[in-house]
Amino acid sequence: MVDGVQLGPYLPYLFSGLYDTLLLTAGGLALGFVLGIMLAFVEMYLPRPLSSVASAVEQVLRGIPLIVMFFLIYFGFPSLGLVLPPEAAASLGLGLRSAGYQSQIFRSTLGSIGMGQVEAALSIGLGKFATYREVLLPQAVRLSIPAWSNEFTVVLKDTSMAYAIGVAELLKRAANVVALTLDALQVYLIIAAIYFVATFAVSRGMNLLYKRWRVPGLGGGG
Repeated sequence: MVDGVQLGPYLPYLFSGLYDTLLLTAGGLALGFVLGIMLAFVEMYLPRPLSSVASAVEQVLRGIPLIVMFFLIYFGFPSLGLVLPPEAAASLGLGLRSAGYQSQIFRSTLGSIGMGQVEAALSIGLGKFATYREVLLPQAVRLSIPAWSNEFTVVLKDTSMAYAIGVAELLKRAANVVALTLDALQVYLIIAAIYFVATFAVSRGMNLLYKRWRVPGLGGGG
């Protein structure tokens, strides 16, 4: 509180930013999941020219700072005739960057699954894509839960950068309240607490999910 200003009336406004933050997180992770799976498949199971292209795409996606990705999409795409609202631009940027990291996660977990399963699937007539989809991917997704939990928390915290293109997520709303109340300390402490609780809850939930779904004999399963 500064000079008698109460933060109570502003709390619903601040907490409504959590909804937008979670929407951005879900959109970014979902897009990253789909693209990451595709990149991992191409890198591991398709011929070298295609796998090399996928590897290059992955490195580019991981190498571009997220804030630059936001600016390229939100301010650069209109010159190509594609105008996106801030929320869509932020979700796309988060998803593209997450795809680069999720593809690494899936490649690592796919590598931990014995090649004997691939050979057995191919021997009974399954193609490479069917083997990937029906045999390898379900196991890889389950094995990826601990690393994917970390990616979730990273994407959740990175949504704060969407403030730069005008998305009204947690940090943007906090800045608006600070401008009105001049109480930066309390406002940003509240925002920090919200991020901490959200990331802690997700980490614990993912840990429980992994213990329930882990693959016996792989990734620490019993």
